[in-house]
Formats: sequence, structure tokens, C-alpha cells
Amino acid sequence: MVQAWYMDTSDPSKDQREDHKFNPDKPVTLEELRKKTGVEYFEVPLLKGSGDDYEENPILAKIREDRGYTYQDMVDIAKETLPGYEEKIKMFFEEHLHADEEIRYCVKGSGYFDVRDGKDEWIRIEMVPGDMIILPAGIYHRFTLDKNNYIKAKRFFVGEPVWTPHNRPADEHPARKEYEKSFPQQVKG
Repeated sequence: MVQAWYMDTSDPSKDQREDHKFNPDKPVTLEELRKKTGVEYFEVPLLKGSGDDYEENPILAKIREDRGYTYQDMVDIAKETLPGYEEKIKMFFEEHLHADEEIRYCVKGSGYFDVRDGKDEWIRIEMVPGDMIILPAGIYHRFTLDKNNYIKAKRFFVGEPVWTPHNRPADEHPARKEYEKSFPQQVKG
């Protein structure tokens, strides 16, 4: 089951793949995560434990149908499997937003999505097999692997995939404007 917490960013030299937890920890519940950021979570247990059974999973099929996801692919992020690995890892960790939802279902490995709350503080979301998160369009976020240096995840899209990151600042982007209307606490005053 997914875990989330406020990140301790006081040491910028610390490896991005570390958990960056405060001591004591400052956990964020799934309800707080949804209310503060709009990030949604679904637990979609692996049927056979291997991660290769996603096509047979009725929970996943229902989510896809209910949300209108018509396209899917798989991303396999490891040095051995991802061409241009080093550049892509750096790109994924640049703070950005997308015009569409970002949907990920972890089937193997693990990693972190980081999102901002209304006070511009980072919340780290840990993903492990069976976790599915949906980042709303327009939310500032980033992704990194953890110390295991590997994740395999399904990506879902409504229609043809569009994966264009708009690096921060992108406050004038229409998706950001819509996000701020839905989450007015995200607007800095």
C-alpha cells in the first residue's frame, strides 16, 4: 500500500533516491494527499505476484473502463532497459506538469513521485507493486527511482498518449490554471 510523507529537503547534497524522511517522520494520509493535491490512489493487488498478470486483473479493468483509459503501454526503467537512462532520469526529476493526468500502475520495482502542497512543500509518494496513482493534469511533480534503481509500470492514457512535460514555471499553462481552480489552496497569495 502506498505511503506518503513530507520530504526533508534541508540537505540538497543528499541522493534524490533516498527517502528524505524527517526524524520524526511526517506522514501524509491518502485522504490528506487527495484533499491537498488531488492525487488519487488505487490498490490493485497483483493476482499472481509476478506483475505480469495485469491484463487479467478485474480491478484494473474496472478502473480503466470507469475512467475511459483507451491506451496503455509499459515503461521499464533501469540502466539495462531504458535507452538514454541517465538523461531520462534527470529529465523525470525536473519539476514539471502535464496537460493530461499522469497514471502509473507499478507492477515491479519501486520509485517515488514528488508533488507540491499548497505551501510549496514537497510530499513524497512511494510506489511499490500493486500501487496505482493518478496525478491530476496541471500538478507540479517529479519522479525518481529509489535505491533499487528499477521500476516497471503501466502507463494509461485517454486517447493517444501525450507525454509533454512543461517545466516549472508553467503557471500560465491552461492545465495549471484549471488545476488551481480545482485546488485554490495551491495558489500562492
